[in-house]
Amino acid sequence: MNLKKILIFAGVALVLFLLVTQPTQAADGVTGILGTLRGAAESIITFVRSLFN
Repeated sequence: MNLKKILIFAGVALVLFLLVTQPTQAADGVTGILGTLRGAAESIITFVRSLFN
């Protein structure tokens, strides 16, 4: 196996381990990430709207 495949496998294994052992904290992390992405998308939408107004 090359290094890229090993690192991907290790990353997936770590995520699965965290989901199984700490589901509440994992859910909080996902919620935080999605909130950040939502805020970024809203900022981009506001910027584009201001360009065309």
